[in-house]
Amino acid sequence: MIGIVDYGRGNLRSVEKALEKVGFEARILTSPEDLKVVNGLILPGVGAFADAMEALNRGGWTQPIIEFARSGRPFLGICLGMQILFEVGEEHGEHAGLGLLAGRVVKFPPGAKIPHMGWNSLRLEQPSRLLEGIPNESYFYFVHSYFAQPSETRDIIASSDYGVVFPAVVGKDNVWGAQFHPEKSSPWGLELLTNFGKWVNDNVALSSH
Repeated sequence: MIGIVDYGRGNLRSVEKALEKVGFEARILTSPEDLKVVNGLILPGVGAFADAMEALNRGGWTQPIIEFARSGRPFLGICLGMQILFEVGEEHGEHAGLGLLAGRVVKFPPGAKIPHMGWNSLRLEQPSRLLEGIPNESYFYFVHSYFAQPSETRDIIASSDYGVVFPAVVGKDNVWGAQFHPEKSSPWGLELLTNFGKWVNDNVALSSH
C-alpha cells in the first residue's frame, strides 16, 4: 500500500488515480497515524514552501513523516513536496523544511518567465531505480517558481534547464523527489510511478524475510 499525504496542499486524486492506473494500491492519508499502515509514501504539494510547512506542522505530520523517512521505507516528494524535503526554503523569507536532504530552495533568477510551466526534458545525471527504463531527454510537466540547490551534487539524479540548470530528480537512500508532476507526465511519468511502486513492493518482500 502506498500512502499519499493529505495536508491540504496537493493534487491528491490525480496521484492516486495514476498509481492505480499502473497497478498499485494507493490510499489518501488524512491522519499522521495512517503512516503506520503504509509501505511507501508520496508527499505531493502545490503552493508556497512556508504554507506547506505550516500545514504539516499544524496537522502534526512533520515528525511522523521524518520518522517514516528514517525507517527506510520508500518516500517520494512531488513538486513542492520535493522542495520541502530540503533544509531551507527562501520563498517569502527563510523557512525550515523537513531537512531530509541537505540544501536550499531558491527562486529562479531574473529573466525567465515565472512560474516555469510546461514540458521540459530531463538530463539523466546518474543511474537511479526511480528512472529505470526512462530514456535521457524524456519530457515531463513542470509548474514551479523555485528550485532546489542540493548541498551534495551526488543527490542530483536528473537535471533540467530553464535558463539555469536545476535539479529535476533528487534522491538519497530511500528519500527521493521529483520537481515535475509525474501524474501529469504520461507516459514517462507513469513509468516513474511504476518504478516507485515496484520499489515499494520489493522493499516489503525484503523486510518480510
